[in-house]
Amino acid sequence: MTKRLNRAAMALTALALQAAGQAGADTIISTKGQQRLSAWITGYTYWDNTPPGSAAIARPVVHDEAGGIGTWADPVTVAVGRSGNDWHYEPGTRLYLSGLMKYAVVEDLCGACGGGRDGRVHLDIYVGGAETSASAARACAMKITAVQDVVVNPGPGYPVAAGELAEACRVF
Repeated sequence: MTKRLNRAAMALTALALQAAGQAGADTIISTKGQQRLSAWITGYTYWDNTPPGSAAIARPVVHDEAGGIGTWADPVTVAVGRSGNDWHYEPGTRLYLSGLMKYAVVEDLCGACGGGRDGRVHLDIYVGGAETSASAARACAMKITAVQDVVVNPGPGYPVAAGELAEACRVF
């Protein structure tokens, strides 16, 4: 009975938000399987990727090369580190980075991420920058570097600021 009441309350909340114009039709009404955490977020660019001057990725799932605009349908490539022999997240794992208002998908490996930082998982998101200078792309990567809230296995419906990070380098 409690589960039914919780689902009904979430559905009513979603309908109320839609009626108030605060949410779209894809408003999140279920948080099953989601995990919220704080992670150390850094960015890597077209210019400092491995190999440099490329968008090559190690574990393609959604994209053939690093990219994405941050929507549910086109998440941004993110690289993960590991603890011991285990990578923090499997390829294809979706994330939502609230400070960047972007969905991301694990498609790359980050050798420099190690086991994390200050007890937090380290995620390295692809900034892009092939159409900008290396210094402009690097400045964006530095701007977004911080501890940020992340949702692991998010559902669709979170607010998104679509576009390549290097184009409109914003932190919310």
